[in-house]
Amino acid sequence: MKKVLAGGTFNLLHPGHIFFLEKAKELGDYLVVVVANDKTVAREKKFLVMPAAARKKIIEKMRMVDKAVIGDEKDFMKVVRKERPDIIALGYDQKIDEEMLTRQTEKIGLKCRIVRINSSLKGYKTERILRVLKKNGQKSSP
Repeated sequence: MKKVLAGGTFNLLHPGHIFFLEKAKELGDYLVVVVANDKTVAREKKFLVMPAAARKKIIEKMRMVDKAVIGDEKDFMKVVRKERPDIIALGYDQKIDEEMLTRQTEKIGLKCRIVRINSSLKGYKTERILRVLKKNGQKSSP
């Protein structure tokens, strides 16, 4: 059985996320999704639409997801060590250096493939959706 690990914020779930998770699932038999914890979201994204527990609940209901976990706020590799995936799937826009990740997995004795899913569903990006919502909200304000 090939285990795939994929992660993200999933702050506002949209078709682009579904596309990414479907592509990640195609890489193996069992998909573990790491949902970014609230502190990481606040530090990196500067906004939080809903807490990690709610985002995890939504992700774990998706048919392609076999398991969902919340990432550790201090140790990014904690979930990797625990799950020991065969493949780590990265999204086209995730700011994770593949070579650095390979070194970190090798350091813990894990030989897993790092796969960058370079394709995306055009027009769907959380930041863009939030900008549109904000812009439309300003238009309708009294």
